Amino acid sequence: MSQLPEPPVTDLVSPYASPNSRKLHEAAERALDHYLLPAAIMATPYTPNALFMANPQADTEALLTNACGSLASASVMLGNFAGMLEGANRHTLLGIAQVVMLGELAVNKALDLVVPTE
Repeated sequence: MSQLPEPPVTDLVSPYASPNSRKLHEAAERALDHYLLPAAIMATPYTPNALFMANPQADTEALLTNACGSLASASVMLGNFAGMLEGANRHTLLGIAQVVMLGELAVNKALDLVVPTE
């Protein structure tokens, strides 16, 4: 009966074993980030335009009611648009719709907690 030879023992080599391999790895990471990361991550932060502002005299209940209606409308629009898409784009849009619905739920809860002003 013959025995199978033992496989050779090899040391695991880290990609950081030498300075050149570290540089190569860092260059590869930068290239992957450049091509695979969405550009939105590098976008500048949103700053609201002062041209359109909420009425400073509006009370909390009115603002929350308006926000709730806007979020409900956005949720319906996103759902309708998602129905026209397939694959990853559909999943992305449905994820956005879910975030909008969560915002709507939060606004509704805040609206429930507001004491009506009369």
